[in-house]
Amino acid sequence: MDRFDFVVIGAGAAGEAAANAACERGRSVAVVDRELFGGSCAFWACVPSKSLLHAASEHRCGTYSWERASARRDYMINRENRDWPDDSGHLGRLESAGARAYRGDARIVGPGLVEVTLAGRGVVRLEAGTIVVATGSAPKMPPIEGLAASGPWTNREATSARELPRSLVVLGGGATGVELASVFARFGVETALVHSHERLLERDHPRNSEAAARILRDEGVELRLGARAVRVRPGAGGREAHIVELGDGGYVDGERILVALGRSFGLENLGLDSVGLDPTSLPRDGRLRVADGVYLIGDPAGPEAFTHVGHYQGGLAVRMALGEEATPDYRAIPRAVFLEPEIASVGVSVEAARAAGTDAFEVVADFATTARGYGVEAVFGHLAIVVDRASQTLVGASIVAPDASAAIHEAVLAIQAGLPIATLATVIHAFPSTSRVFDGLFAEAAGQMGPGLQRMARSA
Repeated sequence: MDRFDFVVIGAGAAGEAAANAACERGRSVAVVDRELFGGSCAFWACVPSKSLLHAASEHRCGTYSWERASARRDYMINRENRDWPDDSGHLGRLESAGARAYRGDARIVGPGLVEVTLAGRGVVRLEAGTIVVATGSAPKMPPIEGLAASGPWTNREATSARELPRSLVVLGGGATGVELASVFARFGVETALVHSHERLLERDHPRNSEAAARILRDEGVELRLGARAVRVRPGAGGREAHIVELGDGGYVDGERILVALGRSFGLENLGLDSVGLDPTSLPRDGRLRVADGVYLIGDPAGPEAFTHVGHYQGGLAVRMALGEEATPDYRAIPRAVFLEPEIASVGVSVEAARAAGTDAFEVVADFATTARGYGVEAVFGHLAIVVDRASQTLVGASIVAPDASAAIHEAVLAIQAGLPIATLATVIHAFPSTSRVFDGLFAEAAGQMGPGLQRMARSA
C-alpha cells in the first residue's frame, strides 16, 4: 500500500487544481481518473463548444466551413486523425508537478483508504491523509418513452460530431442547450429547442433570458418554451427524423435529439458510505469538507457546476485541509453564455434581492445607444447593475454585449470586495469600451442614494 498526503479522485479542472495546489506545497499526491485526465471541460464541453461557436460565427460571414470547424475542434481537443482524444498533455503536466497518476476506477473503502481498480492491471490500495473527491458530472438522461431508442446525443456527441445532422431537436434551455443550438443553427441545421420553463436561462437575470431568446430566434432556432417532451417516436418523421411529442399537444422533429437537461453526479458507487456519508443526500452548498479527511469539490459540491468554480474549490480545499485560513465565498460567481452577442451576469437580480429582503434597486443602460454599441453596430444589448441601498454596494450585474464575458469581471470584483458605489463611480474606464458604460450606471446609482453621495463620487 502506497501512502500519500492527498489522494484526488477525478482529474478534471477541480481535481487538477487540487493536485497542483498540494504539489506546490510540497505534499505527496496521487490522482485517479477512470477516463480522460483533463476532464469533460477540456474534451467534451467548454473547450470544443467555444471553438465551434467561434467557427459558427465566422461561417455566417461565409469564411468557415463545417469541415474546417470540425478539424479545428479536433485540434483543440487533441483528437486529430483519431476517434479518442489524447490526454497525455494533462497527464504529463500532473506528473511533472510531482503527482502520481493512476488510470482506473477509485472507491473509498474506509477512512483514509482508496482502492483503485486499474484497467487490466489488478487493484492497488492507496492510503490518504486527505481524500479529495472531484468526480465531476455526467449528462442526465430523462425517462422519456422512446428517447433511448432514438440514439440521443449529449454534449459529448454534439461537441465531437464530424458530420452535421440535417435537423436537430435540443431538449433543455440552459447554457449548454442554447450554445449548441446556436452552433448548429448558424451552420444551417434546422434546429428546434424545447424548454419546460417559460424563459431560457431561467436562473439568470430576466433581461439576459430575453436576449438569449432573441438571439436564437434571429438565428432561425424554433423555440418551444413552457413545453415538455413527453414521448419520442424514433424514425417516425420525414427522412427518418425522430418525432418528439410535447406535453402541450404539439411536436417537433429532428434527425438527432440533443439532451441538455442538467447533470447527474454519480456519487452512489464511490464508497462514501464507508466514511459515514449518504451519497444521495449530500448538500450542494459548496462547503467542501464533508467528513473528517474528506473533501468534495467541483460539480457535485455545488453551488454551481462551473469549471471556474471547481478550479477555485480545488485550491481552497487543499488550503483548508492543511489548516490554512480559508473559507469558501460564493457571493460573486460569474456566469457567461457565449452566444453572439455574449451574455454574462454575477450576483442576484433585483427581483431575487427584494425577495430576500434587500432594499435593492436596478439601473439599466441600453448598450446599442452607447459609444461602444454604435461602434460595433449593435441593435440591442444592455448593462444593468443591482444595488443594495442600505450597504450602498453592488449585489448584482448583467450584460449583453459582444465582450460581456470580460466586462462582467469589474462587477465580480466589486461584489467580492464589497466596494462602495461611491468608490466605483470614481474609476476611470477606457473610452469607448463596454466597461465605460459602468461610469454612467454607478453615477446614476449614487444619485438615487442621495445627492450627497453623488457629490462625493464626483469630487473623489
